[in-house]
Amino acid sequence: MRKGIFVVEAKTIELKSVGTILIERSRRAKHLSLSVKPFKGARVAVPIGVSFASAEMFARSKTGWLKKHLDKMVLMEQEARALSKCKPIIQAAARKHLIDRLNFLSQKYGFNYNRVFIKNQKTRWGSCSAKNNINLNISLVRLPEELIDYTILHELVHTRVKNHSRRFWDQMDKLLGDAKKLDRKLSKYSFLLI
Repeated sequence: MRKGIFVVEAKTIELKSVGTILIERSRRAKHLSLSVKPFKGARVAVPIGVSFASAEMFARSKTGWLKKHLDKMVLMEQEARALSKCKPIIQAAARKHLIDRLNFLSQKYGFNYNRVFIKNQKTRWGSCSAKNNINLNISLVRLPEELIDYTILHELVHTRVKNHSRRFWDQMDKLLGDAKKLDRKLSKYSFLLI
């Protein structure tokens, strides 16, 4: 089992000028899809009923795309390693900084939350539970301050609006101006979620 995906079969292939590609059967996949992730490499998700031979042909037909994205991935991995070395996380200081910002922003804008948890999450910067508990990723401290505040406000708005509807984004825009612009900036740091 890989993070919520039931794996029936898997194999690797070598593509010239690209390297190793994981081909993996997935019950959740609806169609053949390629992904490239830092420190994980390239993967083809294969739906039930599609042959591995078809998946391999699909991967070979996407060699140019794979090469381009694998090159980007290598750069992201290098950035992540460099950032980890030059800006190591000191747990106690990171926790204090994030909780201080959460308290400041919640008081400034009149939000209430229940509890806060600072975790080393691998897939997200933060979350807000149905009980208004806020989870923040400790790696946030590696980001520019505006993106730390964006993430915290994103979760605080979820204490009032539990989805990403138009109402949610309107509230975000009232607080930050162009919230989607900050969301796009944040996505450029996804390599740190490893």
